[in-house]
Amino acid sequence: MTRDQVTESIKAARLARGLTWADLAERLGKPPIWVTAALLGQHPLTTQDAETVIDVLGLDRAAVPILTAVPTRAADVPTVPTDPTIYRFYEALQVYGPAIKELIHEEFGDGIMSAINFGLTVERREHTSGDRVVVTFDGKFLAYEWPAS
Repeated sequence: MTRDQVTESIKAARLARGLTWADLAERLGKPPIWVTAALLGQHPLTTQDAETVIDVLGLDRAAVPILTAVPTRAADVPTVPTDPTIYRFYEALQVYGPAIKELIHEEFGDGIMSAINFGLTVERREHTSGDRVVVTFDGKFLAYEWPAS
């Protein structure tokens, strides 16, 4: 059984049982964005969480070690994403990425936003011209440290 096969079985079982990603996150007591990413193969689960997922979705126990293994993250991301939703994030970062980088450096100095010590939320906000998608990246600032000469 491969990681891709486990992911596909999770997606199929979730739909067959009428569960949302938020339902699964609630069962695990973890944020929906993290659980969704984990179940799509981007984070390892604890053994207890993997067993809960297996029980809730009625999957083969052989999936537990796969769900608990450290994944190769972003392995299937093409050079330019073709999925329209993912592409729009890519496009937004092409347009606004340099400005975001400049503003981070202006506010914090020479460094980066961590994607390891990181939080992410996706919310819906009502708006008169149509509901808005609000995505918040919340990453720890990591200063570049250069060795003293």
